[in-house]
Amino acid sequence: MGINTTCIIDDDPIFVFGSKVLLKNNGFASNIIVFQNGKEALDMIVTMLESDEGLPEVIFLDLNMPIMDGWEFLDEFSKLSNVQNIKVYILSSSIDSRDIEKAKQYGIVNDFIAKPLTDSKISELIKKIQG
Repeated sequence: MGINTTCIIDDDPIFVFGSKVLLKNNGFASNIIVFQNGKEALDMIVTMLESDEGLPEVIFLDLNMPIMDGWEFLDEFSKLSNVQNIKVYILSSSIDSRDIEKAKQYGIVNDFIAKPLTDSKISELIKKIQG
């Protein structure tokens, strides 16, 4: 597949567990790292950038989280250098058209995916990424 590390940023342990199972079963990535909010993820990505560690190739981002939500994460993440090759997918239970439109305003967001993650959604993503 070519994806080494995928990052899930979501505070819902049931969603995270199910998503990890689906991603592993579909061979999406060999390594899955999980953060419960945007601040944890941002801090780790900054550390990875500073230490020249391998960054995640794909980030699945929830919008509604405590401490630092998805929008705040995107604001800060988009200021970082050397992250433009990371594919960011918003995974949200919100199907509010305003959220979808707002997501499109971020050049770093590849797509907006409605929860839950499914085998067919993962298959489509694999095709797009390999495309």
